[in-house]
Amino acid sequence: MTLHKIESIKEFGGYLNRYTHQSDVCNCEMTFSVYLPPQAKKGKVATLYWLSGLTCTDDNVRTKAGMQRYAAEQGIALVFPDTSPRGGDVADEPEHYDLGKGAGFYVNATQEPWIKHYQMYDYVTQELPTLLEANLLLIPELRSISGHSMGGHGALICALKNPDTYQSVSAFSPICNPVNGDWGKGCFTAYLGDNEEEWKAYDATALIEQGAKMPELLIDQGLADEFYDEQQLQPESLQAACEHADQKITLRMQAGYDHSYHFIATFIGEHIAYHAKALARHK
Repeated sequence: MTLHKIESIKEFGGYLNRYTHQSDVCNCEMTFSVYLPPQAKKGKVATLYWLSGLTCTDDNVRTKAGMQRYAAEQGIALVFPDTSPRGGDVADEPEHYDLGKGAGFYVNATQEPWIKHYQMYDYVTQELPTLLEANLLLIPELRSISGHSMGGHGALICALKNPDTYQSVSAFSPICNPVNGDWGKGCFTAYLGDNEEEWKAYDATALIEQGAKMPELLIDQGLADEFYDEQQLQPESLQAACEHADQKITLRMQAGYDHSYHFIATFIGEHIAYHAKALARHK
């Protein structure tokens, strides 16, 4: 696979680059961004993958979260994948923001018409890291993962299903128990079919109940988040599962904060420091 650089912007001594490539997994051209900190000029660096939420592309986080400054201080690369396959022949439901383009939900679809392109779990956990580590100065064994909302769900399941691949995981306002929420039920039915037992393979709460483990889960949830009030996120379900399974979880309920990137920008420095500490332990 060939990387095509389409943009490069200098930030905080490093470079925010944007690339396209033809994805074998998603069967279409994919776009993503990478921030390479100034330390990458001297050698390979660890990587934090960030998975974005519903309706987003790679552009939302790189322009709104302010992550690059902290990544430069810590010497960590940032990878910002897209949230779904794109292109004219990619299946979509334009009238539904929570299904189709912008809403890949980080699963491998098994149902038509989604199965041809919607393989975002394999894309994030296998194809994209392999591509980047072959072409950029990234250390294969030093990966961590984080995300927001649907991307927080994605970060949690990717880490819990691959505990030897990621050194740490965190999330902002994640969808913690999608098998019991409207967003999850709608997408999982479309992408995975009617067998709800199969949905649990992509549900962080269910994975914990089935014995999945990480050293720790760090989650920030705003108490003024409208989707929290609508029971789309359900962090308490995940917390209860973790307590029952003796899985360490730090769930910080942040008064006054909503679901937006204003919330993320407020606490992202703490998350970057959290991941930097975990990655440093494994160098």
